[in-house]
Amino acid sequence: MSADGKTGLQLRSLIRKNGELEISLVNVPVAEPSADEVVVRIEAAPINPSDLALLIGAADMTTAQASGTKDAPVITAKVPEAAMRAMAGRLDESTPVGNEGAGVVIRTGSSEAAKALMGKTVAIIGGAMFAQYRTMRASDCLVLPDGVTPAEGASCFVNPLTSLGMVETMRREGHKALVHTAAASNLGQMLNKVCLKDGIALVNIVRSPQQAEILRKIGAKHVVDSTAPTFMEDLTSALVETGATIAFDAIGGGKLAGQILTCMEVAANKNAKVYSRYGSSVHKQVYIYGGLDMRPTELNRAFGMTWGVGGWLLFPFLQKIGPAEGLKLRQRVVAELKTTFASHYTQVVSLQEALQLSHIAVYAKRATGEKYLINPNKGG
Repeated sequence: MSADGKTGLQLRSLIRKNGELEISLVNVPVAEPSADEVVVRIEAAPINPSDLALLIGAADMTTAQASGTKDAPVITAKVPEAAMRAMAGRLDESTPVGNEGAGVVIRTGSSEAAKALMGKTVAIIGGAMFAQYRTMRASDCLVLPDGVTPAEGASCFVNPLTSLGMVETMRREGHKALVHTAAASNLGQMLNKVCLKDGIALVNIVRSPQQAEILRKIGAKHVVDSTAPTFMEDLTSALVETGATIAFDAIGGGKLAGQILTCMEVAANKNAKVYSRYGSSVHKQVYIYGGLDMRPTELNRAFGMTWGVGGWLLFPFLQKIGPAEGLKLRQRVVAELKTTFASHYTQVVSLQEALQLSHIAVYAKRATGEKYLINPNKGG
């Protein structure tokens, strides 16, 4: 790294054709800003589940080994042969990691828009954020309000816009309430705050009594535990009460998506006026947006014929609604950054610390309440 930001460390992930994952730090030149660009010194970048998909891919991290030096650590791990086909598109390509982050503008191009950002604290999204410096278009920088630190603004894109995107999808597709799984996560807690503020009924599915308690403490009304023996009955009751017919599922694999559709069907039939051998006419939708369980998705088809299962991702959603609507969502995030969209982290680590096996073992689990923040300019 150079003190003037001409070069800097960048975290990279590589999967070789021989089935080996390698994560390392590389010193790279920082692109000089063109007229409409700025250089940001990154001071905070969250490790999101979407980052882990690129950082470790399908590697078996129980095989991880550390080498290199304290300042330039290297992590290697094996990718199971059965998972290599899914990694085909990235083999032998060293890839920078990190979807979003925040920091201070230290150098700008010649345009007035760029020069106006000099010294400002900004949030940015666009990949390669696990790095000490990032050159970005001035128009892609979100200026944070006075008094907001990079750490407070680092997560102002992915989770906040995902929570707002879920609610907006619900509205646009004609549903009146929604279901969310892995609901005690940072994202799940944000979604709860959005729904409470906007008066939307939300059914939260968690995986332990401890997670249920986290949500109840922030005011969640409908919380059901998928590990409870009464889960199906509890979920059906919550669906009857809320009328929720759309779900966003972070789990992906196993039986949960099918269980949600089954309970939605039972709830819909409780209010049905006439019997139909094809099931209720109420459309039931589950969107899978995560992969906490990488097994196949099992559907037991006990929910009639009016249903859908699909994928949902933030960036295609933002493209679909267009720049003007996307800007409205971003403006709300900035206005509520310290309330509705506040993020909480259990660890702040340097780039070097992020490559320590003890830390990888924690954040690679994607466990609720174990969110990490990288400060690339923190001493290792």
